[in-house]
Amino acid sequence: MLKQRPFLIEALTALGLIAAPFVLPHLGFAPDTVNRILVWGLFGIGFDILFGYTGLLSFGQSAFYGTGGFVAAYLLTRAGFPYVVLALIIGMVVAAAVGYLIGLLALRRTGIYFAMITVAIAEVFYFVEFNPLAHWTGGENGLPGVPTPTLYLGFATIRFTTGWSLYPFLALCYFIGIVLALRIVRSPVGAIFSAIRENPLRAAAVGHNIHGYKLAAFVIAAAYAGLAGGLLGVLQAFMPPEAFTFDTSGQLVILTAIGGRGTLFGPLVGASIWLYLQDYLQSTLGLGAAWKLALGLVFVLLVSFLRHGIIGGIKDLYHFVSGKARPAGTEEPASLPGLDFDAANDAPGPGAGGAATAQSAPARSRSASGFTGPILQATGLSKYYGGVIANADIDFSVNPGELRGIIGPNGAGKSTFFKMLTCEVPPSAGKIVFEGRDITGMTVTEVCQLGLTKSYQVNQLFNRLTVRENVTIAALAELRGKFKLDMLGSLQKIPGLREQVDHTLELVNLVGRRDTPVSELAYGEKRRLEVGLALASSPTLLLLDEPLAGMSPSERVETVKLLKSIAEGRTMIIIDHDMDALFNLAERITVLQEGRVLVEGTPDEIKSNAQVQEAYLGGVHGVIDQ
Repeated sequence: MLKQRPFLIEALTALGLIAAPFVLPHLGFAPDTVNRILVWGLFGIGFDILFGYTGLLSFGQSAFYGTGGFVAAYLLTRAGFPYVVLALIIGMVVAAAVGYLIGLLALRRTGIYFAMITVAIAEVFYFVEFNPLAHWTGGENGLPGVPTPTLYLGFATIRFTTGWSLYPFLALCYFIGIVLALRIVRSPVGAIFSAIRENPLRAAAVGHNIHGYKLAAFVIAAAYAGLAGGLLGVLQAFMPPEAFTFDTSGQLVILTAIGGRGTLFGPLVGASIWLYLQDYLQSTLGLGAAWKLALGLVFVLLVSFLRHGIIGGIKDLYHFVSGKARPAGTEEPASLPGLDFDAANDAPGPGAGGAATAQSAPARSRSASGFTGPILQATGLSKYYGGVIANADIDFSVNPGELRGIIGPNGAGKSTFFKMLTCEVPPSAGKIVFEGRDITGMTVTEVCQLGLTKSYQVNQLFNRLTVRENVTIAALAELRGKFKLDMLGSLQKIPGLREQVDHTLELVNLVGRRDTPVSELAYGEKRRLEVGLALASSPTLLLLDEPLAGMSPSERVETVKLLKSIAEGRTMIIIDHDMDALFNLAERITVLQEGRVLVEGTPDEIKSNAQVQEAYLGGVHGVIDQ
């Protein structure tokens, strides 16, 4: 339905906002409660982009809420600034700027450490507001006298006061905020936000600057918080110091969890339930301070029985009624809202039949113009972990178009060597040159942008996205570069994206599974998709880390055929323990032992080499021979 009516959500939101003043009073909602719901809903939109879409849990949003609110309030009260709307925008911009500076620090860490840094930042801002900046913020008294907005339309003047009179202004702000947020999450930037939430390691490995995108999400959330803080002052005619408290940040997390994260509307739904119950418990039931205990129990019950919030529960009910219920214990599949290619693209392509079609598909790869010589050359490559030598003084080179195999017994240093070649691990000594360019010390994102990428031994996929969405994430890195803020753009309008995604799916024989969530794929299909993510960026050099690991014999046969077809016109390096398959695939073999190159040669030379026999079999010869 969304494919045919792309603006349906916006239209329904507008209708809902128009109908609210006529419907909600009959349900017991007071006008001030409805206005507060809109402010919290707007506040939560930015937080949901940060937490629900990008996976970054921040407990410090009150810092930006208070910053935007107090900047706007100061301009409108003590500075005598006459333009309310412009003051709100200035407060939002200042909050975004502060968010940028704070993000540079906070995003140096991930997980619980990031969350704890944001807690500390919120406490610092609360202290600063009450002490060093009390002259400007009013300290514990806040800033009273914040005016309501007036719009001059030329032919008429609209004055917003309080209650339902202020509602249209707040509703308009919320509507603009949700429309912009929907554009962001449907854009290429929104797709990468979702990829970072699912698997930041792989998002970086396919060529995206995840730190830059995390910072962008952090700034977006700060901007929304700053605008909402300014609207709080307008709503109350007073900017309260409580805006900076940790309780404000904690309540935002609670509202988002109640409504459903990753939905944009979750905070609005959560605020509606939370504030309505707050008023009901205090006013109607007369619980006084005990309302917090009652609401706490309600929150525990909601998150216990509705793991994905109210909106997630509604989705689950719809799936149950329509017969599409998910198995118990499974996560709700995520999706890229902007990835709605036309119906013609959904039909199985000519490559659905198998690897034979992949053979006929032309290889697409980037190459350095006029480059001659080895495509990859490592000189004196070594890696030490304290006193442990993982690799020592390795010289290694691969020519364009070559398919090189790397083998070695367990503990030979193959994985560490591979990680150094792809710049996941910096070498302790030595140099790596790719297409004549020294890449030693570069990041995995930078070398992927140059055309060197890899698949992983343990699948690194975006598990809650579909097969096509996984490949799209990888293809975007080549087509857009490692960082681009086209936040209002459309995935469908990126030149060549659909063709590149389809071509990659044909290469790995997953055309017929393009709209299947990764979590539902068989293991062999996941291994092919793992290779597909590496192929989607059209690499010049492709490194495959044990692509046959964990497969059944029949899956191995099919995957070997697939790798042969992929190898045409490409340069590949493969590590695998299946020596029979690797001897069948590779033109030359490099054998590692104890972190050093033992020998190099053709498969036949390696099979009959006495040193290799000794390394693998302790001197029992002839077993490797075919």
